[in-house]
Amino acid sequence: MKDLNVLLAGFGGQGVLFTGKVMAYAGLMEGKEISWLPSYGPEMRGGTANCSVCISDRPIGSPLVVTPDVLIAMNLPSLEKFEDSVVPGGLIIVDSSLIDKKVERADVRTVYISASELADKNDLKGSANMIILGKMFRETGFCSEENLLKGIKKSVPARKAELYDTNVRAVRIGMSN
Repeated sequence: MKDLNVLLAGFGGQGVLFTGKVMAYAGLMEGKEISWLPSYGPEMRGGTANCSVCISDRPIGSPLVVTPDVLIAMNLPSLEKFEDSVVPGGLIIVDSSLIDKKVERADVRTVYISASELADKNDLKGSANMIILGKMFRETGFCSEENLLKGIKKSVPARKAELYDTNVRAVRIGMSN
């Protein structure tokens, strides 16, 4: 696998950091070198949040993703801020429930998924992040499905174990849309 540098971005409270953590653990289960670097404003919920995830076969020089191979944009400010930083030939995944603007670049592949709407319709409020993760998994195959599920298991705290099935259901919806 070539290096995969992912930037996940949205508002605090959308699960951006959790999604990045699941990706990082899934990469770790694959035996890859990984880094996970969260970044959020002081407001937390409602403020900006983004997360850099690197998955590689070799040691990672910097955990900061400046030129992502994949951008996951969960709100309009994030799309506007990071669209131009995606490498040519990269992938942008947009939550089209919350972002009505189209990506203007022709040198990247763009996938629109109405993740927030799908979450609401499937009684999975607050799981748009995991629906998008399922979509990214389908588009990139960054790990095996087994290791993706292990990554979810590792990321869900024991005190919230009941959320494992909810997260798996959301990922599967993303994989099928």
